[in-house]
Amino acid sequence: MAATAFAASPLAGVKLATRSAVATRRTSRAAPVRAAADTATATASIGETFAALKKRNQCAFVPFICAGDPNLDATEKALAILDEAGADVIELGVPYSDPLADGPTIQASATRALASGTTLQKVIDLVARVSPNTKAPIVLFTYYNPIYQRGFEKFVKEIADAGAKGLLVPDIPLEETPEISRICKQNGLDLVLLSTPTTPIERMEKIASASNGFIYLVSVTGVTGVRTGVESRVEELVKKLKTVTDKPVCVGFGISKEEQAQQVVQWGADGVIVGSALVKALGEAPSPEQGLENLEKLAKELRAGSNRAGAKAPGSAGGFFANLFGKK
Repeated sequence: MAATAFAASPLAGVKLATRSAVATRRTSRAAPVRAAADTATATASIGETFAALKKRNQCAFVPFICAGDPNLDATEKALAILDEAGADVIELGVPYSDPLADGPTIQASATRALASGTTLQKVIDLVARVSPNTKAPIVLFTYYNPIYQRGFEKFVKEIADAGAKGLLVPDIPLEETPEISRICKQNGLDLVLLSTPTTPIERMEKIASASNGFIYLVSVTGVTGVRTGVESRVEELVKKLKTVTDKPVCVGFGISKEEQAQQVVQWGADGVIVGSALVKALGEAPSPEQGLENLEKLAKELRAGSNRAGAKAPGSAGGFFANLFGKK
């Protein structure tokens, strides 16, 4: 495929394996997703979530963690912690052996998760368990090969039945999204697309039109990972995207600190996506218990930094950031 086909993803310029070049080891099959999702409470859709945030003049906090790191039990607890810490949307990664868009931190996280026995089926089962009690909509992040092994229509139906609200596949080019988007819409799932710093404005407009839920704006040319600061050109990128769409724009890649989140919010982003810093806090701790403590502390700091001053947040408690920014 031509490199330009991947301008909708952070993999522009990276040659991917063909769809047929999938891993020979197939994802383990288990019983169909349990009926947990049938009794789920009414988690808001991604669109409803952003509409409510807009009314409160709030910016979304979108944390990412990799399922199964350090183990699935810890992931289940981590999802509850993120939800209670004020996550507005939660991005849950399916571990994959060749995560081309990810830097060393998330690559290592995926390796640990696979070593702990995490499979796609186990991730789907996990979503089915947690979604009934999770306020924040869950967006599943996965590369295409695991989906290919399972069959796209089957995969989409299973994750939607489990309670996921969105899907993000970084190595699907824009040109292949119409049919995929149709299948997602049939199952009530938002297909989130990515725009990069090198995406031309004409293609950016097409990406924005095709993306549902929100648009993931990649802040750097490169892979995921903690960085010392957010590049100033992100402000221009946010403004460019907002000239072609009124859909929410969420900025990710490289945001790891409260002040970085605040900077992105000041530049007009509708959401702040944080992955590597949270993955590191959870997965590289001496124990799962310590990792969960680290995750909660960092998530609360980032939640504070992700809100706009003057936000209308019912239930805010004392403290500088609680009073200034509010809490979900």
